[in-house]
Amino acid sequence: MSEEKDIKTCEVGAAAKKPSGKRCKRLIMLGIVAAVIVVSGAGFWVWHEQPSFCNAICHAPQDPINETYDGVSGQAGFDKWGNPVEDMGDLLVVRHKEAAGATCLSCHVPTIGQQITEGVLWVSGNYRYPLEERSLTDLNHYLQAKDESAFCMNDRCHNMTRDDLARATAKHGKRNPHVTEAKHTEMECSDCHKSHRQSVNACSRCHDDVKIPDGWLSAEEAAKITSAGFRY
Repeated sequence: MSEEKDIKTCEVGAAAKKPSGKRCKRLIMLGIVAAVIVVSGAGFWVWHEQPSFCNAICHAPQDPINETYDGVSGQAGFDKWGNPVEDMGDLLVVRHKEAAGATCLSCHVPTIGQQITEGVLWVSGNYRYPLEERSLTDLNHYLQAKDESAFCMNDRCHNMTRDDLARATAKHGKRNPHVTEAKHTEMECSDCHKSHRQSVNACSRCHDDVKIPDGWLSAEEAAKITSAGFRY
C-alpha cells in the first residue's frame, strides 16, 4: 500500500508540474506572433530599400524617377522629366543598378531629419511637381559629410579622393575636367554627372571644341532638356 501511495503521489506531483493545455497554446501563439513580426520586419526592411517603397509612400513625385531605375541598358525609355532617351544605359541610375546592384538607399542614405521633413512636405502637399533637380550640396544637407564630393567618393562607392580622380583623368591634359584651375569656379560632380537623366559636359558651356562623350549632352542640348516634356 505504501508503494502504491508513493507512486500516486509522484504522478500527482508530475501532473502539477506540467503546463496546462491553455498555457501551451498561449506559448505557441506567442511564438507564432513573434515569428510573424520578425519575418514581416525583415521583409519591410528589404522593401524599404527598393524604389517601390518610395513610390508607395510618395507616389506622385516619385513615379517618373522610379521608372528611370527600372530602365534597361540598350533599351529606349524616358528620363525623370519625360524626355525620350535612346539608351537607358546612359543614365547613371541604370548603370549603378546593373553594375553594382545599387538601390535607392545606396546613394540616398536616409536620415531622421530628412525623412521627417519630407514626410511633412508630402502630407501638407508643399512640394514641387515634378521634383526639382538637387545638387550634391543639396543632397549633402542632411548627411553633413565633410564635403559634397563624399556623396560619391567614399569607401562604399568610389573609394578615391578628388586628387586621385584628377590623376586618373590626366590624359585630358589642360582640359582635365577634374582639375580646378584658378580662373574656374570649382564644379561639383553633379554639374556633369546626372543619375536620372543624361549626363552633361558642363565644360561645353564655354568651350565649343570639347568632345561630348557618347550618351551625354552638350550644355546647349541640356538647356533644352527640361521638365517641359513631363508626362504625368
